[in-house]
Amino acid sequence: METTRRNFLRSVGLLAAGTTIPVSSFSFGLGEDKLKIALVGTGIRGTSFWGRRLLQTYSEILEFVGLCDNNPGRLAYGKEYIGANCPTFPDLEQMSDNTKPDLVIGTTKDSNHHLFIIKAMEMGCDVLTEKPLTIDEDKCQAILDAERNTNQKLIVGFNYRWSPYATKVKEMISNGAIGKVTSVDFHWYLNTYHGASYFRRWHGLKEEGGTLWVHKSTHHFDLLNWWIDSEPEEVFAYGALEHYGSNGPFRGKNCRSCTYQTSCKFYWDIEASDRNVNLYVKNEQYDGYIRDQCVFRHDINIYDKMSAQIKYANDTVVSYSLTTYSPFEGYRVAFNGTDGRIEAWLDIPYLKQETMDQEELHNLEMSQDEDTLERNPIIVHKLWNDYEKVVVTTEKKGHGGGDKRLQEKIFENPEVEDPFDRAAGSRDGAMSILVGVAARKSIESGNPIRIQELTTLVPRKKRLK
Repeated sequence: METTRRNFLRSVGLLAAGTTIPVSSFSFGLGEDKLKIALVGTGIRGTSFWGRRLLQTYSEILEFVGLCDNNPGRLAYGKEYIGANCPTFPDLEQMSDNTKPDLVIGTTKDSNHHLFIIKAMEMGCDVLTEKPLTIDEDKCQAILDAERNTNQKLIVGFNYRWSPYATKVKEMISNGAIGKVTSVDFHWYLNTYHGASYFRRWHGLKEEGGTLWVHKSTHHFDLLNWWIDSEPEEVFAYGALEHYGSNGPFRGKNCRSCTYQTSCKFYWDIEASDRNVNLYVKNEQYDGYIRDQCVFRHDINIYDKMSAQIKYANDTVVSYSLTTYSPFEGYRVAFNGTDGRIEAWLDIPYLKQETMDQEELHNLEMSQDEDTLERNPIIVHKLWNDYEKVVVTTEKKGHGGGDKRLQEKIFENPEVEDPFDRAAGSRDGAMSILVGVAARKSIESGNPIRIQELTTLVPRKKRLK
């Protein structure tokens, strides 16, 4: 039975690493056959997607043997919310010694990712981490070294790859719909609800989240690497903090105590949500983390306006931008190829007569509830021909349907070959964050940054399968 559990994780690890080594089929029953999982970090993402949903959906094949968080109040509430019947621990080493997990899932603050990843692998565990892999090149190299030295496997939870819409774009490019891709325009828009939320939280500090070049854009750079099927080689970027932080007309300690509640358009009532109160407000006493901080506080030191040029090893060039105070949430991407052009977009309101409230749009993206389906177009325009509209059935909830498909692959169908190569390992995680790290360094230095100067990884013209 122990062999069965280890084989399961090994199969997932092999898939995540991109190897072509064949894997066997595995089946799981009840009792001792269950996969033993330990969770590090009991915040929103940990307790919902990697906690409660896992237990409700896959309880026949897995069990939580331990939960870990440095905030005892949040840890206690997280255990209750997940519905887990397992002990809790203040640190990973103690949890691992006592529970001997097969898989450690990490959903901590970005700046701590390398700590639990390396420690878990050194203790003989495979690891699944939320994005981003980490926040800088030194921590990235330490993770790569630990994976090589321990022979453990690392999975990075890139969920956007698994959304039906993104997958259709990948399929069309892979099938040569526009020939060889030569350039890409990719622009992501965060609205004044979602975008502002990063500036309320620890993400507003470069030392905690690596700036949004890393925390948020790692999603987008991973999509680009996967769509283009190559690895980034050089980055030149611009960025500034012009809207949030010290640029605001006034500021307070946090929204709850602010005297400008009625006049500030960014006022957010954290106490309107019982879950936020139980998870954060009631537990501020333990670690001092304030979840509804002012978006105009002076210590914010990340960018809110970002633009980059990225050159790939296969000579594809990309123009990318991230806006953090858009009136709407969505993205546009266009691929120029030797035989034509693909245009794709999601949630651009005036292109679909969208009337949904922007706060509700973000809530749906994060929700794990059942979803209603909708249909969205992708435009393919071949040279010398009229354009064609390809309609894709899509979802809003769970990151466009990517969340549940990611979990299905890991816990239901690890041995089934994926024609779209969506499983992501350490190299994928590294190549996505290194674009953001390079962009950050380019802004600071005013020079283009070569990816191979950051770690021992040398960019490949074609991604490792």
